[in-house]
Amino acid sequence: MLSGDIIGVLCVYAYVAILLLISEKVLKKHPLISRKFLHIMVGNIFFILPLFEHAWVMSFIAAAPFIILTFLFSPYSPLKKVTTTSAAGHGLGLVYYSISWTILAYIFFDKPWVISIGIVAMSYGDGFASLIGSIYGKHICKIFQDTKSIEGSIAMFVFTIVMSVVALAYYGKRINLPVIAGVALVATIVEAATPKGADNLTVSLASALLYYAIA
Repeated sequence: MLSGDIIGVLCVYAYVAILLLISEKVLKKHPLISRKFLHIMVGNIFFILPLFEHAWVMSFIAAAPFIILTFLFSPYSPLKKVTTTSAAGHGLGLVYYSISWTILAYIFFDKPWVISIGIVAMSYGDGFASLIGSIYGKHICKIFQDTKSIEGSIAMFVFTIVMSVVALAYYGKRINLPVIAGVALVATIVEAATPKGADNLTVSLASALLYYAIA
C-alpha cells in the first residue's frame, strides 16, 4: 500500500467509528433518527475515495471488512453476546450496504464519481426516503408486503438528484441534469420495488450502472 491508501483506510475506519459512536451512544434513545443518521452519513465516504491509489485496497481492505463486521453486529450474528443493531432496525441492511460498496469500489475504482452516484442514491436518497416517509408519509401503498409512501419516494428522488450534483461537482464532472434525473427516477422505482433491506444493495448498483451506461 502507498501512503494515499493508508490514509484512505484510516479515514474510512475513523469516520465510521465516529458515526457508530454517535449513532449508538448519543442517539441511542431515538432509534429511527439513530438508524437514519448512520445510513445517511456513511454516504459521505464518497469524499474520501480520491485518497486511494489501488482498487484492491479500497475494495478489500476499506470496504469488504465491513461486510463481516456489520453481519456480526446484526440480529443474525452468531456471537450471541454481541450487542446487535436490531433495536435500531438495521437487520441485514448494513451488510448489503457494505457489499454494494465493495462491488462498486472494485469495478469502478478509476471512476470514483460513478461509485459516488451509487453511494449517494443508497445513503442520502434511500435514507431520506425512509426518514421522511416514516415521519410525514400520508399516502401509503403496499408493494411486495412492504409499506411505501409517496412522500418518501419524492424525498428519494429529490435527495438523489441533489447529492448526485454535489458528487459530480466534487469530482469536477459535467452535470447533466436530465441524466441525473433519469438515474434518480430509476433509483426511486428500484427502492420502492425492492424488499426492505435489500434496497441497500439494489439501489446503489442500479444507480451506478445506469449512470455509467448513459452518462
